[in-house]
Amino acid sequence: MKDKLAELREMRAKAKLGGGQSRIDDQHAKGKLTARERLDLLLDSGTFQELGRLATHNQSDFGMAEKKFPGDGVVTGFGKIDGRRVAVYAQDFTILGGSFSEVQSHKVCKIMELAMESGIPVIGLLDSGGARIQEGVRSLAAYGELFVRNVMASGVIPQISVQMGPCAGGAVYSPALTDFIVMVRKTSYMFITGPDVIRAVTGEQVDFDTLGGAAAHNVNSGVAHFAADDELAACRLVKELLAYLPQNNSEDPPRVTPYDDPARQDASLDHLVPEDSSQPYDMRQVISSVFDRGSFLEVHAHYARNALVGLARLDGFPVGVVANQPMHLAGVLDIDSSDKIARFVRFCDAFNLPIITLVDTPGYMPGVAQEHGGIIRHGAKVIYAYCEATVPKISVVVRKAMGGAYIAMSSKQMRTDLAYAWPSAEIAVMGPEGAINILYREELRKSADPATRRRELLQDYVDRFHNPYSAADMGQIDEIIEPSSTRLRLINALEVLRSKVTSNPAKKHGVMPV
Repeated sequence: MKDKLAELREMRAKAKLGGGQSRIDDQHAKGKLTARERLDLLLDSGTFQELGRLATHNQSDFGMAEKKFPGDGVVTGFGKIDGRRVAVYAQDFTILGGSFSEVQSHKVCKIMELAMESGIPVIGLLDSGGARIQEGVRSLAAYGELFVRNVMASGVIPQISVQMGPCAGGAVYSPALTDFIVMVRKTSYMFITGPDVIRAVTGEQVDFDTLGGAAAHNVNSGVAHFAADDELAACRLVKELLAYLPQNNSEDPPRVTPYDDPARQDASLDHLVPEDSSQPYDMRQVISSVFDRGSFLEVHAHYARNALVGLARLDGFPVGVVANQPMHLAGVLDIDSSDKIARFVRFCDAFNLPIITLVDTPGYMPGVAQEHGGIIRHGAKVIYAYCEATVPKISVVVRKAMGGAYIAMSSKQMRTDLAYAWPSAEIAVMGPEGAINILYREELRKSADPATRRRELLQDYVDRFHNPYSAADMGQIDEIIEPSSTRLRLINALEVLRSKVTSNPAKKHGVMPV
């Protein structure tokens, strides 16, 4: 028995060394940690329970007869983050470049299945050169098995991918199927085809970071949701994100002990919106003042900046925040911002996060490029997401709410529970200039003094339509509120809506305009 225990301990010790000390040194030289070092950063000390430590690849595969690495390039198991249970897997680049194999797939899929059965989040720490070539089509099939688990877990348990190294080819679709992707600057990248293939096929010259680095996917593509300066920062970000999320879709998000006065008012909000509706202001100031101090965790902060989405707290309760950003493109809805909003709204609805929408948008973006790019289809995603959502929904029209964008941005018709407006709200089919040009074209053409008559008509239109009062008269706005009282109004409203019960018609699933 002693010999058997000694053998087991030796095998475990070998597994901890991954691909050997020289490979570990190479990993450190690149500014990267090993799989086990990353898990130590992420998990509460002493909570990790490893599974599949001794699993190894099929040695009959091409060129693999003399190689045997316990664990086969991925560390899987369970642990705790701030006392809450999580499932984790961390690819080990020191073993065959972290290449994805049949055994890796079995280990990761098993962890994901256990996570779904246990109702706990799953976090993947990714660092892999892609499919293991020596296994041929079996490694491709292994990805297929993983994709199925990603899809089955979607909307059931939170899934977070932390990209800490390369991710290429078919491998990118697993993180793309998860809820959030965190990328580490300078050491992580994602792409379907690498620079060499692109150069050979299209003649384009591009390096790894420009093609698929953290900046490329946080700013340009929107594939990634967060960027971290290093692996420690990435792990801290994951912990912060998890603090807003429930363990699964049958639980409520965790409340923290309230630390901010629910009745706090900020008089600066009463004067924040400029008198000139063409002048911008920073919607982040509204978010900072209304929600619990320092609680806003912005998602997709660098992508489609004409919209803001993120997680925050109201009196300690987590909520999802959606807002237009007048500082960028006047807060207009375009293709990218529509995708950004729709995806976030659906995530919040899946995991029982009430949605607060702050509206200031002049409409959908005009132009040939937007029309040909599918703004109709993409814009419809926002409508679909809000209509489908059954969580508590509250909207606040801060300033502009024009045309189809007014409807889409959580209007009463989108099954929104409560719709508020500030006195500065401008709710109409279109802006005064456009409306006057259409309604009074002939009258202005025939007028002896068209400039004076235009001013009169503009003022009349503004007085009659370009304000929140006519919308309130018709019941489209529930209450016009003082900006400084917005925080207390939202907290009181959510207290009532917390026990809201509603459902959608029975169906297999809808057909979203993806």
